[in-house]
Amino acid sequence: MAVFIFTFGLFLVVVLAMAVGVIVQRKTLAGSCGGLGELNIDKACDCDKPCEKRQKRLQKEKYWQDNKII
Repeated sequence: MAVFIFTFGLFLVVVLAMAVGVIVQRKTLAGSCGGLGELNIDKACDCDKPCEKRQKRLQKEKYWQDNKII
C-alpha cells in the first residue's frame, strides 16, 4: 500500500509541475493537427480588416508560399 501512495503522490507532483509550467508560460492550448487549414477549408472572417497579429501571420504564410522550393 505504501508503494501505491508513493506512486500516486509522485504522479500528482508531476501533474502539478506541468500545470504550473503552463500557467507561468501563459501559452494557450492548441491542437497539433492544424485544424481546418489542413483540410483546405477556409474559415469565414467577418472582419473588414484583420487584427495586427492575423495580418503578420498572413504575411508570413504568403512569404512561405511564395518562396516554397517544391
